[in-house]
Amino acid sequence: MARVDKFIWAVRLFKTRSLAANQCKTNKILVNGEAVKPSRAVKVGEVVSVKKYGAVFSYKVLALLEKRVGAKLVADYIVEVTPAEEIEKYKLFMAAQQSYRNNGMGKPTTKERRHLERFLKDQ
Repeated sequence: MARVDKFIWAVRLFKTRSLAANQCKTNKILVNGEAVKPSRAVKVGEVVSVKKYGAVFSYKVLALLEKRVGAKLVADYIVEVTPAEEIEKYKLFMAAQQSYRNNGMGKPTTKERRHLERFLKDQ
């Protein structure tokens, strides 16, 4: 058995273990549909779900591990079982983020802001 925070970090769902633990504390990590604490043990065959960007990504545990593995080896430990509608939610969110403001544009200039305010006031 392995701790859930350590497991989701080891299979590269999060960049650091502290990020994984914080996500558990804020009820963003579910095991078999229930919110869990970071110290909860994960067993083979359970479904670990991660709430990100308005969608819930689900992964079935194939094997346990204690140390972080390379990206190529992750498929030996988890398999993605995310429903198609959740993937569509994620794609919709990402499209909305890109259309909001182009990458590298930064915040609006004063001229752009005034133009936007005039446009919104006329609506």
